[in-house]
Amino acid sequence: MGRITLDKVRKAFGEVEVIPPLDLTIEDGEFVVFVGPSGCGKSTLLRLIAGLEDVSGGEIRIDGQDATMVPPAKRGLAMVFQSYALYPHMSVRKNIAFPLRMAGMDAAEQERRVKSAADVLNLTDYLDRRPGQLSGGQRQRVAIGRAIVREPAAFLFDEPLSNLDAALRVGMRLEISELHKRLNTTMIYVTHDQVEAMTMADKIVVLRAGHIEQVGSPLELYRTPRNLFVAGFIGSPKMNLIGGAVASAHDAATIGIRPEHIRVSDEAGDWTGTVGVSEHLGSDTFFHVNCEGIPDPLTVRVGGEVDLHYGDRIHLSPDPEHLHRFDAEGLRLP
Repeated sequence: MGRITLDKVRKAFGEVEVIPPLDLTIEDGEFVVFVGPSGCGKSTLLRLIAGLEDVSGGEIRIDGQDATMVPPAKRGLAMVFQSYALYPHMSVRKNIAFPLRMAGMDAAEQERRVKSAADVLNLTDYLDRRPGQLSGGQRQRVAIGRAIVREPAAFLFDEPLSNLDAALRVGMRLEISELHKRLNTTMIYVTHDQVEAMTMADKIVVLRAGHIEQVGSPLELYRTPRNLFVAGFIGSPKMNLIGGAVASAHDAATIGIRPEHIRVSDEAGDWTGTVGVSEHLGSDTFFHVNCEGIPDPLTVRVGGEVDLHYGDRIHLSPDPEHLHRFDAEGLRLP
């Protein structure tokens, strides 16, 4: 079991309140991602759940039991940090088994759990190596293995991929997602990378200045962002946000349209503009178009290669079924 409930949990450092009172429920077996810009409180919230920070108010319950004042080692949770924190003089086998040795587990059960974790993480051939003989991705798998052997109620990941290069990040992203499916255990994952959030999560919690802006599945947040902050944060490239007279024409203070929901024509359209920088990715091309009456360039996504060049005049039309409208307070309009 791994159901975690936060009831009016808050955190203050002196007079500064970094996490105002918030409520959140993470169901057993869910993969939940905390995402938001730097300083939004996502790592602090994770540390409160882990017990590495004391709460300033509210209650944390794990499987229905009040864990607010329970020390970290007694909460039944396992944490994987940004740094691998491996012992360089120990083999992979001993690194993975370390928390079991500290708990006084008998040697036979230690070996069983280490072998099981190594099999799940494809580390069997590396058990006798030391961390210095491994790649970054392999070291991170060892750190995850050290968490797995504890058989926790939930795994807590604090930006575990930020030290890896782009290719390794993609690979490890897939491995962690696959691991979640195999173990069917609750996982809470902190990242500032909304692409990681979109591709890994069952449920995303978007944070800003300690407040929860929206909770939902990746597609819910992508299709129906609750406010301008979520609209601009979720999605890559970002949603185009337009104010002024163009938005007023749609009875809104701001309208939003995603790059893939803008039609391109060389004959007619709602907006006329000039092609600026183009980004060719093979399967897609992103055009940055400077339109008359719109201060900021619009990003337009077109499938494949398109015969458009810098300086070309084109016409754009937003798909009305995918147009997002926001009021003066930045909240979504019906």
